[in-house]
Amino acid sequence: MKHDEIIKIQKYLQQKFGNTAIDVRPRPKQDDSVELYLGDEFFGLIYVDEDEGEKSYMVQISILDIDLDEVS
Repeated sequence: MKHDEIIKIQKYLQQKFGNTAIDVRPRPKQDDSVELYLGDEFFGLIYVDEDEGEKSYMVQISILDIDLDEVS
């Protein structure tokens, strides 16, 4: 993804979730996805898909089972 596209996605997510700690970062040697952070903590990937001239973004968030133990 290009830099201006990454910035737009980041601003959208920050506004949508009301959290300026959301950070979208490019992936080394990958141009079809970016990394998603909350502060310094990595929590997912955003993939871009183009089909018939329309572009969409898919968010994949990983949750470890040990992280679920922290919320009871």
